[in-house]
Amino acid sequence: MLLRELINGISPISIQGNLEREVLAVTFDSRKVTEGSVFVAIKGSQSDGHAYIEKAVALGALAVVVESLPAVLAENVTWIVVERSSRALALLAANFNHNPAYTLVLVGVTGTNGKTSIATLLHGLFTELGHTCGLVSTIRCKIGTENWPATHTTPDPVQLHDLFARMLKAGCTFCFMEVSSHALDQDRAYGIPFRAALFTNLTRDHLDYHGTMDNYLRAKKLLFDQLGKEAVAIVSADDRNGSVMVQNTRAEIRTCSLSKLANYRAKMLDNTLEGLHLEVNGQQTWFRLRGAFNAMNLLMVYATGCELGEDPDSVLEVLSGLGGIEGRFEVIQDPETRITAVVDYAHTPDALQNTLETIKEANHMQARVLSLVGCGGDRDKGKRPEMAKIAARLSDLSIFTSDNPRSEKPEEIIRDMEAGLDTLLRRKTLSIVDRREAIRTLCRLAHPGDILLVAGKGHETYQEIMGERHPFDDRVEVRRAFEELTPNNP
Repeated sequence: MLLRELINGISPISIQGNLEREVLAVTFDSRKVTEGSVFVAIKGSQSDGHAYIEKAVALGALAVVVESLPAVLAENVTWIVVERSSRALALLAANFNHNPAYTLVLVGVTGTNGKTSIATLLHGLFTELGHTCGLVSTIRCKIGTENWPATHTTPDPVQLHDLFARMLKAGCTFCFMEVSSHALDQDRAYGIPFRAALFTNLTRDHLDYHGTMDNYLRAKKLLFDQLGKEAVAIVSADDRNGSVMVQNTRAEIRTCSLSKLANYRAKMLDNTLEGLHLEVNGQQTWFRLRGAFNAMNLLMVYATGCELGEDPDSVLEVLSGLGGIEGRFEVIQDPETRITAVVDYAHTPDALQNTLETIKEANHMQARVLSLVGCGGDRDKGKRPEMAKIAARLSDLSIFTSDNPRSEKPEEIIRDMEAGLDTLLRRKTLSIVDRREAIRTLCRLAHPGDILLVAGKGHETYQEIMGERHPFDDRVEVRRAFEELTPNNP
């Protein structure tokens, strides 16, 4: 592709150099520059790509896209000045891949909680309905039957548009993707023509990055501000921010609710550890998914299927047969002791509270509820005491432990959590730094029939400590602990 064709739509402020040059790659990482590359200098939260222009030129960049020109301009390079290089990167990546997003039916899901579940359920629904689909989620990416673990909730624009191109080549017609607040703030999803956008909820998270809840909300709202009039915006009316998200959007608006008047409504008839019995737009259906919070997830998936032209009865029939999402209210039961463990990704105060309240609601046998909770290092410290208080209040016993401490000392993270407890709640907690030992202790303290919540990591198969990822899977550790409880186990 010629450079002149590549820059179509980016609205450059100025151009110096030859545009009739063949472009072989687009990148914003100077380490990935090769001969024939276009290097885009982006001002990121950790570093400024403008500091690596000289390195990019030395490695063979034929053009450099900048927000401000360096003092010395190499003569053999085309210099393109733009107002916002992060947006230019998104458009360049799309152009380089011949704009595959305009051919796919793209559905974006944003919100604090529920993104992974909804995107994964949508992929399963439309696949079962006969479509070839792509998925971009926190857990994994999928192109038809091919899948692999994800590295980011929303990839960078270069990776993302390459994925879209590969999806098209594989015959995909739909793509369902999580759209994180970081991605929206950093323009990773800029210019993508979403056919539908979903908003789940907004609760405290990522304030280490956004600073305030207002900034966090504004980042989420960008998804709906960018929708075209041919798109549909599907929002939860049960979250007060749902109406804020769609202020000024050009898209058609559809609402979902479990308690209010809305375009799509669901009523919970029964909630057990085996599944959910819901009435959805007047039709009673049993679902294999567990947890009251999944009632809204299922309703939003149902609404999306209907809005994208699928038969409502067929949508309900398929949804009723879909299983749970890995690491999201994943149930592990020990038949010998009748102890049930729930492994869940809950890592925000709202998600933790929803999960524990769901367990207590489904706990018809009135068994004890024991929980294990940790908080991530190098993240919002303000939610640590909140999560500790929720865990202690809603559990008969709670163990505080390490999550992904990253560069922080886990002991200090746990102390931050303990600061949220009064004397009475503190009596209901233990603190065990080693997560493996904490899980073993949780299982040993359980009585037959108890329900255990192991929260925070869900699907993750590692623990990040001081910059290194060590193999660790809560589900594996729970099963090992259960084996130790089995009588006569060697």
